[in-house]
Amino acid sequence: MTFDEARLHAWIATWARPAPLVGSSGHDAAVLAPTSGRPVCCTDQTVLGVHVEVDVAPRRFGAKAVARTISDLAATAARPHATLLALRAPQESSETWLRAVLDGARRRAEALGAPAVAGDLTCAPGPAQLSVTALGTLPGRRTPPGRDRARAGQVLLLTGPCGGSRARRHLVIEPRLAAGEALWRAGATALMDVSDGLGLDADRLARASGVRLVLEQVPIHRDARAAARTSGREPLDHALEDGEDHELLATLPVAAARRLLRDGLPGAPAAAVVGRVEGARRAQVGLWLDLAAPEECSDERARAPVRWRGRGWIHGASDADRSRPNG
Repeated sequence: MTFDEARLHAWIATWARPAPLVGSSGHDAAVLAPTSGRPVCCTDQTVLGVHVEVDVAPRRFGAKAVARTISDLAATAARPHATLLALRAPQESSETWLRAVLDGARRRAEALGAPAVAGDLTCAPGPAQLSVTALGTLPGRRTPPGRDRARAGQVLLLTGPCGGSRARRHLVIEPRLAAGEALWRAGATALMDVSDGLGLDADRLARASGVRLVLEQVPIHRDARAAARTSGREPLDHALEDGEDHELLATLPVAAARRLLRDGLPGAPAAAVVGRVEGARRAQVGLWLDLAAPEECSDERARAPVRWRGRGWIHGASDADRSRPNG
């Protein structure tokens, strides 16, 4: 089984012309219509056997690659505008399979308001990989949200429960675009999507901001409870460590959080305040657990507050250390 770049290019040329494109289709670079707001861009790689199982349905592969990238726009309160797709695959790849990957990516990008406007194809040894660049816009002139902007006195809000994403949710990511924009407009200063584990990502946010984040509750997804029945781990561990939930973490003033939850956060009916932000000496910076009723937790975390020393996905580490405890 092999593929032919020229045939793939000819097939791509039959796609409907994307709305943002004002230059020539199939040109070396895409010329896009101007948009209002500040440009926002991000890139993510999705590698077969790393981010998805090797036997994944190809359209799921493509769709996930797009959605996980656009989730980073959600974490910046940005509105999607366009995407660029770069696919590399070994020579033995089936052309039918590659078309399905690209078709899954194209359809998901259009559904999320960011049609594919350009890209690249290459043949190389190793597992197939789809890299997606997402372009968006941030309206207004307010300071953009960032993981380094949590402030003491704020509360920590999470848009939904976590854990157990491998059951299926890691393939059907729903970027919290409406929630991200609503949070920022309401006064959120720090935003981040949960991709490498709630505990690890919250700890990263705390360290980037130089604060102590204190988790007071952890919403546990039903998939985490299901996973715990066979894994030998507690549901709380799955919720804190599994990753690929792509819910948003946000820090914002107490009154703003109350108003948002009272009125309903768009696209996030299960959103909840899960903790607080405190000023801290250098040795205290990071994530702490203060679980008043630590559900299904039998270890030292029942004696709160304690520093989080859990695990999360760390690329580049060995299999033994990929989820190594935080120092």
